[in-house]
Amino acid sequence: MADGSRFTPVGERQGWQGRVVSLAVAEIRAPDGSIHEREIIRHPGAAVIVPLDGEEVIMIRQYRAAVNREMLEIPAGKLDSRDEPPAHTARRELEEEIGKRAGHLELLAVFHNSPGFCDEETHCYLATELIDADRHPHGIEEEHMAIERIRLADVPDLVASGELIDAKSIIGLMLARERLG
Repeated sequence: MADGSRFTPVGERQGWQGRVVSLAVAEIRAPDGSIHEREIIRHPGAAVIVPLDGEEVIMIRQYRAAVNREMLEIPAGKLDSRDEPPAHTARRELEEEIGKRAGHLELLAVFHNSPGFCDEETHCYLATELIDADRHPHGIEEEHMAIERIRLADVPDLVASGELIDAKSIIGLMLARERLG
């Protein structure tokens, strides 16, 4: 696996700081010695969870302003800080979004969502042995989202039909299908 060692970071300045992400402008030395600027979105990381209840996955349908539509997704959330353990984030998001606790939480994969411009690293978990908990929605979108159940076996059809187009959800659900055989 290449680690980019032929490219060397030279410096970085912050261009903008938001509540969730920041924009950095990085200077990178290329193998030929030339210097290039790259805009990088800095993100604290995220956890996504496939909450499996029997043969069904508990999903959410919520409005996403960036694409101006409701999306069918698995529960997910950003780490409160880069130091927060992703499993802690996963457990918190299960309660906040679907009102469940997981008796068992298994890491399926760690992946970068869009490494061409963003450093977000996502930890994907399979949650089983679910028990009811108090739901604590955060934000206007979570207050208005719907909780839906789908059969794990139906995931390929949902993707093919265009009903399920959220990348993190597709990755998590396909990994869960593979893990469970």
